[in-house]
Amino acid sequence: MVDKEEVRPQHNSHHFLLVAYGVQSHINPGRVLAHRLTRLGIDGSVLATLSIPVASYHRMFPDATMAETATDGIISYIPCSDGVDDGSWPKDANDRALRRRASSENLSAIVARFADRGQPVTCIICTMIFLPVLDVAREHNIPVAIYWIQPATLLAINYHYFHGYNELITSHATDPTYKVCLPGLSCPLQIGNFPSFLIDMSGSEMSKAIIELSQELFKYIDQLRPKVLLNTFDELEANVIREMKKHFDVFTVGPMVGSSTEARIHLFKHDNVDKKRYMEWLQAHPEKSVVYVSFGSVTKNSKRQMDEIIGGLRQCRRPYLLVVRKDGLEDDDENNHNLEDTQSQLGMVVEWCDQLEVLSHSAVGCFVSHCGWNSTIEAVVSGVPVIGVPNMLDQLTNIYLIEEEWGIGIKGERNNDGVVTGTELARCIELVMGESPKAMAIRERSKALKEIAQASVNAGGSAEKKLRDFIKTIQVNDTFCMDGIMSVNKAIAEN
Repeated sequence: MVDKEEVRPQHNSHHFLLVAYGVQSHINPGRVLAHRLTRLGIDGSVLATLSIPVASYHRMFPDATMAETATDGIISYIPCSDGVDDGSWPKDANDRALRRRASSENLSAIVARFADRGQPVTCIICTMIFLPVLDVAREHNIPVAIYWIQPATLLAINYHYFHGYNELITSHATDPTYKVCLPGLSCPLQIGNFPSFLIDMSGSEMSKAIIELSQELFKYIDQLRPKVLLNTFDELEANVIREMKKHFDVFTVGPMVGSSTEARIHLFKHDNVDKKRYMEWLQAHPEKSVVYVSFGSVTKNSKRQMDEIIGGLRQCRRPYLLVVRKDGLEDDDENNHNLEDTQSQLGMVVEWCDQLEVLSHSAVGCFVSHCGWNSTIEAVVSGVPVIGVPNMLDQLTNIYLIEEEWGIGIKGERNNDGVVTGTELARCIELVMGESPKAMAIRERSKALKEIAQASVNAGGSAEKKLRDFIKTIQVNDTFCMDGIMSVNKAIAEN
């Protein structure tokens, strides 16, 4: 239950405003970070507010108004308008410019209101790339920190792309087996494992937008060297983190997944009746016997792909929990998938679930995933082997890390039509859940990484220490001095 916040003037040493995109993969790690920041200020010296787009805010707090700030008793939540407020993505460059201007104006108003209340924002943190934050920071002279909610390897790839490697990468974009050596990476990376927007030659609007946003972000980073918070831990990506510390003030504060007992934000239908049903179903199965299948909050699957997945699950004859969002089906007629027909003694189908709690259940033996970073890091924390079915963005790099760098899973290979067949899925499931030496090695490595990850987030662990170090470095006007602002504004004007 989240209540309307009673606004009182406070004299906190720090007030962090976290700005997140309106999708679960940004909101949940943003919320966990805000909670951890606040809890470090046990004397009330740290205040955190999570700002999210209007559409997502209304899904979380349907009874709240735009003028209200909600609270969960630990942090506050405040809506920010992009001028459209329907939850859609910008259509083109003009749309992006209009929304940026509206978002900047509304964020600026939020910062001003907090100052008037006696709760001035002392640092703005944005998830990944949210350029209106840079505009507002310049206007109000507030330090900025970047919350990188993908692996450090993705930060390195993006950084080097914009620092001398773009021509090499784009000139080989159509050759997925071509290998590129990047500083900090332990092995050359095949083009097919690069994030999709860097190797997309189709001219898609999404790829162009991400490239433009990233280019401005790294120009800003080069000029002002803001703090960068990484949702990873040192032991997971040691070499690349060491390399990135040459270019950024890096704080490895992950894994930012909370605990399986903490309440989580669900932007999709999820009630206690559903949860009771699937948790009781899991409880009825032996340890490490269930195949959990979920492709996240963004990925959509075609009818053919979903039919192949269902066929593969039936073929391997192991119990499975399959998550299928109704808006996650590409075909207009969702009934074509015959999802109800998959309900049998072996399987259960749900529209949504509390993923971290499911992964933490002893009955789960492997995770068939799209390999978004949140899902990946939740699998690491839970010690569950992964079968990767990546589609786009960072997922292509994450499955490389899972399979080649960490040895905690395998990739499901697509056929010439871009489909992971049922036969291929069943092969992967048997390989991961069987008794072969490779299967046992994957499970042992998953268990070992789980122990390291848990040590990192325990009280007094490395994540807490790095977060305390970050807080100590943030001082008003420390990293965003007027000279720096003037130099950035001049650079932007010249370009």
